[in-house]
Amino acid sequence: MYDYTEFDAAFVAERNRQFRAQVERRVAGHLTEDEFKPLRLMNGLYLQLHAYMLRVAIPYGTINSRQMDQLAYIAEKWDKGYGHFTTRQNIQYNWPKLPDVPDMLDALAEVNMHAIQTSGNTIRNVTADHFAGAAADEVADPRPVAELLRQWSTDHPEFQFLPRKFKIAVTGSENDRAVIKAHDIGIHIVDRDGELGYRIVVGGGLGRTPMIGKVLNDFVPQEDLLPYVEAIVSVWNLLGRRDNKYKARIKITVHEHGIEDIRARVEERFKAIRPAFTGIDVQLFEEIKEAFATPAFREDSTAVYETAYKTDPIFRAWADTNLAEHRAPGYAIVQISLKAHGATPGDASAEQMRAMADSARKYGHDELRISHEQNVILPHVHKSDLPAIHATLKKHGLATANIGLISDIIACPGMDYCALATARSIPIAQEIATRFDELKLEHEIGDMKIKISGCINACGHHHVGHIGILGLDRAGVENYQITLGGDGTQDAAIGTRTGPGFSADEIIPAVERIVYAYLELRDGPQETFLQAYRRVGMEPFKTALYEKAEAYAAE
Repeated sequence: MYDYTEFDAAFVAERNRQFRAQVERRVAGHLTEDEFKPLRLMNGLYLQLHAYMLRVAIPYGTINSRQMDQLAYIAEKWDKGYGHFTTRQNIQYNWPKLPDVPDMLDALAEVNMHAIQTSGNTIRNVTADHFAGAAADEVADPRPVAELLRQWSTDHPEFQFLPRKFKIAVTGSENDRAVIKAHDIGIHIVDRDGELGYRIVVGGGLGRTPMIGKVLNDFVPQEDLLPYVEAIVSVWNLLGRRDNKYKARIKITVHEHGIEDIRARVEERFKAIRPAFTGIDVQLFEEIKEAFATPAFREDSTAVYETAYKTDPIFRAWADTNLAEHRAPGYAIVQISLKAHGATPGDASAEQMRAMADSARKYGHDELRISHEQNVILPHVHKSDLPAIHATLKKHGLATANIGLISDIIACPGMDYCALATARSIPIAQEIATRFDELKLEHEIGDMKIKISGCINACGHHHVGHIGILGLDRAGVENYQITLGGDGTQDAAIGTRTGPGFSADEIIPAVERIVYAYLELRDGPQETFLQAYRRVGMEPFKTALYEKAEAYAAE
């Protein structure tokens, strides 16, 4: 993974020094909150419902054991003993005291981490496939591309005051695990007759106007990537609407101007700026790639794993759901669920962070990944070490065997923390997970992605959930709208609203009715919920949701 250079370390140290002075002025009363707000946002510090919140960047979701240990230390020393992993591969601390934040940032800098550009109208944390460098279906590791973009975008003088925030995601696989079509720019590494290049998607995004991105260019050569991306952001920076923040994102610009017009403008801008890129960016990219060299995978017997799989049903259930295919023989990708039934999705205690760090150090080539689905990944684990890892995870409440199942729910912090939220998300996620654990239906249901947002900003990605739940305020009462058929993969789709929403007391039974309708409608256990929905359409599910609810109420 990438290590800071002397320049990187000095840059972050200076930013932290400046912010420490700004915090001191705020605490002393020399800055008002309005004056302080743009300064704190540049350093990832939000003001939430009950306290400040510090959002820390985990670029492209990659960290090592020392960094994870430091995140645990920060959680214990300056927060309430836990952190919250987010859908943008960040970690949030929800309870820091303002005078302590500079010390938190200095502690992060000790392990090559920061909170720069995790907020504000800038290019945010660049995300990537959480299986990067390990996936069996990968064309190339997307992390060097993401790191190149991180370095280019950090404090870019032209892009610090964009019309709105800007998000980029990169994948190197045909199976999209980075939701690139729901980003402002999605970058897909492709192989064209032996030459690697990039398919560029623009104009995706969720929020109050959800849109699936459109292909801007089928193939951009490697040496043209950075100037091409700069051309896109530059064009949008001029065209993007600053008169209305709800219409400022590039998805609206693409919609209003049309993809052909945007393509012509980007090509024109690209031709104008391309000569300024003299090859230094290509040289830097080659140097960055060296930092992401493949670990030295070992050859060893997998007999220990095979024996445990045959004889231990608890281990077997975990292996069946939480392991993914690795590119190297004898290895597996371990997905650690932060979704124990009844727990807050994405939360990890300091103790759990240290357990995951220790597992990575002992068994995982010292690498961990944070997924946009709010789980943690050990990307490189030899199968002979899996029983030992499982035992460690089980000891620390991290061995829930539910990856990809109905309780593996994405949920934003909602009204428990967020000042923008209009409804609670966390309790709804907890109740759904607990209910279906009680019903013992998770494995019968199979692949099911429920995503919950507590407001229209859609931080919980509800638009691309198989079942999406949006919490709103209706005359002071929480009301939950349901969408069906969303998809965040290479076949990305925005879910369709079913109809009127449900109260907090009604939403769990409503989800139950959808699930039971699916189990009745599906063409055998091999047909997933999404496949069944696409085959039969909305109507059978609407009938189950509304007509059956009326029938139950009349009984």
